[in-house]
Amino acid sequence: MDSLAPGEVRFGALLSPPGRLLFDLFLWGEEAAVVLDVAADRRDALVQRLAMYRLRADVEVLAIPDGVYAAWGDTADGFAPDPRLAALGGRGYGDDGGPIAANTTAAEADWQAHRLALGVPDTPDWPDDKTYPIDAGFDLLNGIAFQKGCFVGQETTSRMKRRGDIRKRMLPITFDGPAPPFGAEVLNGELRAGEVLSGRDGVAMALLRLDRLEGRLTVEGRPVEVRWPGWITR
Repeated sequence: MDSLAPGEVRFGALLSPPGRLLFDLFLWGEEAAVVLDVAADRRDALVQRLAMYRLRADVEVLAIPDGVYAAWGDTADGFAPDPRLAALGGRGYGDDGGPIAANTTAAEADWQAHRLALGVPDTPDWPDDKTYPIDAGFDLLNGIAFQKGCFVGQETTSRMKRRGDIRKRMLPITFDGPAPPFGAEVLNGELRAGEVLSGRDGVAMALLRLDRLEGRLTVEGRPVEVRWPGWITR
């Protein structure tokens, strides 16, 4: 936080004491503030949570109505680079009714298709507080600073990484037809290999056991294939 420059965006999260994801977010630096970019339906809960940590500090936590924009490909010029992965493009803030808003050419569904094509997990993949950030690739997407000092949930997070105790990852799966329902089981023969998360026709994210990826995988009787993104180190 001390080195966050104005106009810079960083990726991070607020964890529970056991090290599970409560909020994933982006941090946008300003001269006298930090803007937290979080899913709209989780904003009020984040404001309430942060109030617990304010104590006597001269800090005000406010919800603001500014717009959030994402751009990728040739349209990303002038946006702050997405800190997770260069291919994701960039993010922009404010400008409601301005040039960014006026030139918007994509919808939320287009953004979801883009990040699924790159195999990047996102907020729709963890609707509750049961996900570990490393399962969601935060360690590979610049979402965890392991050289940082103490933070809530650090012990579990650090242990999983430093001991190599990574048993599951969120990975894209491909299939024919519409996406299976959220939570549908991924099977390797008769063994449970994971569960389906967010998706669309032909592709979905799934939380998968790394020791059960060899062999024929199915979901609700349909064959599926795991597609390893290039940014993931095996």
